Amino acid sequence: MLKWTLRADEERREAERRVGEARRPPAPEWLIERGLDRTNIVAVHTGECWDPGKRGRPATRVQAIEALRHQVPTCSKCRPDTVLGIEV
Repeated sequence: MLKWTLRADEERREAERRVGEARRPPAPEWLIERGLDRTNIVAVHTGECWDPGKRGRPATRVQAIEALRHQVPTCSKCRPDTVLGIEV
């Protein structure tokens, strides 16, 4: 009986994990990192950047390009300007 209960719990957890993965929204393609006051933009990142900071928010390609055109710094690790093909 105990083995059956443990197996049922394990199957339930696995089913919940699969449902959670299916419902997870896709990773953003671009991130815009804001400063502490949330009004200034600190950096532009690719969605795959390993160091986007805690204040990175999803952005569209157009928003990322516009930020770069307004002299927002690029992340030195993921180089979104190179990915977008923009010279800064």
